[in-house]
Amino acid sequence: MARRGMIATSQPLASAAGLHVLQRGGNAIDAAVTAAAVLAVVEPTMNGIGGDLFALVFDPRDRRIHGLNASGRAGSGAAPETFAARGLDRVPATGILAVSVPGVVDGWAQLLARHGSVGIDRALEPAGRYARDGFPVSEVVAHQWQGAADLLAADPEAARVFLPGGRPPSTGQVFRNPDLAAMLDLIARDGRDAFYHGDIARAILDDSDRRQGLLTPADLERHESDWVDSISTSYRGHVVHELPPNTQGVTALEMLNILERDDIRALGHNSGEYLHLLVEAKRIAWADRDTYLADRRYVPSTVLEHLLSKGYAAARRDEIDTRRAAATHRPGCFPGVSASISDGGTPGNPCDRGDTVYLTAADGDGFVVSLIQSLFSNFGAGIVVAGTGIALQNRGSLFTLDATHPNQIAPRKRPLHTLIPAMVLKSERPWLSYGVMGGDMQPQGHVQVLVNLLDFGMNLQEAGEAARLRHMADGVALESAIPNDARQALERRGHRLVNSPGSFGGFQGILIDTAAGVLMGASDPRKDGLAIGW
Repeated sequence: MARRGMIATSQPLASAAGLHVLQRGGNAIDAAVTAAAVLAVVEPTMNGIGGDLFALVFDPRDRRIHGLNASGRAGSGAAPETFAARGLDRVPATGILAVSVPGVVDGWAQLLARHGSVGIDRALEPAGRYARDGFPVSEVVAHQWQGAADLLAADPEAARVFLPGGRPPSTGQVFRNPDLAAMLDLIARDGRDAFYHGDIARAILDDSDRRQGLLTPADLERHESDWVDSISTSYRGHVVHELPPNTQGVTALEMLNILERDDIRALGHNSGEYLHLLVEAKRIAWADRDTYLADRRYVPSTVLEHLLSKGYAAARRDEIDTRRAAATHRPGCFPGVSASISDGGTPGNPCDRGDTVYLTAADGDGFVVSLIQSLFSNFGAGIVVAGTGIALQNRGSLFTLDATHPNQIAPRKRPLHTLIPAMVLKSERPWLSYGVMGGDMQPQGHVQVLVNLLDFGMNLQEAGEAARLRHMADGVALESAIPNDARQALERRGHRLVNSPGSFGGFQGILIDTAAGVLMGASDPRKDGLAIGW
């Protein structure tokens, strides 16, 4: 707990860098970008400057939430015919064909220009230092790195950079990335244009051409982030804000709308009855997500209105049988909009993966930021741009080639995105800024943490630590602390339980007591992180 400023990230080095910014007079946005840049160095398994970013910012000057979509678009060569000509019936999960334009660097620049008080040169200084001088690899990251050894070994440049001595770094081993340090120096000196117009852009394009990729100079030169309005719903007297498509934020809001009709507290925390309701609400929301969500330009406004409405949620809640799991949940059908995909997922959409970092920061002046950035899978596409130390994301793998689906790949189109930062307002002031990283776990985690706070009366650290459920394509995964009677109750209702350790995401959050002027931070023990304030 603190009064002047608070930051929570998945790496203590990033949290410390952000705290230092706050103590030197920077605001929450300055601290968040500084910490995000450090995370791009010290947690390379999850994120980097070759990835994407989304953020929600509360600016006390206009008392509004500002949403930033800093996700990249598909390359100009990314047409369905391109994949057909190469004998492919889906976008590959890794490799150059899964790469879309990275949006992180422009996202940092946009956040600082609109809401920050320092330049990108100052914000990147700690990250450049860690890339150049090295950092000791933390335990969770070392484990993730080990899991990506074969992927990295398959690409000579990835192996050169990220497999020093031919193997992943072990816990506590000092790792350096001098090539990435040089790239960060260029961005610090020349700004975001160094990445999209200058030497870094040329390196990315040369590497893409050598690998027969889909990017052109215009794809990088024309890239820009978008400031967007958040979408929201109410839950127990609080207003929950998420980002609109191409993110999956609406799924968390739809789940909350469905759950709000029940007396959740009376069901009992992590009881079989509560977990069954949670799973069925998730399955309904996913049937809608996998049918309708895509680049915002391809999602009719009527669809969002329906998915966010309380009346629609009431109708979907009536479909849930409290005694048994449904064999399937169909997507909602809306006037004038076709529904082509049923419960079971988007063709070619590997939605059960996801490697992400989330952070949040708040300051004593009222600035609050909820920020998430990612390469998507562990080390993204599994390729590193020659001479740069930059791993490229594989967000393009979230496209489908299905011609009937709004998420079909097309040039300069954004894919469906799993990244979702969240912010909750009470009496029109920020009350909670939080996120739960981990692909499809994110909306499920958002809902469980908020229900823990508002229905079960937990404090912030308890709400983030409490054992979680994750519904996956092959069944329901439960953390070990969930009791046997709840497991048996789920099985009696027809749910298949599966074992999936390490797939329950990582929470970071800040709860804001406006009246007292107190910031309360929490960090998930499932990660190596730290919440710290002053």
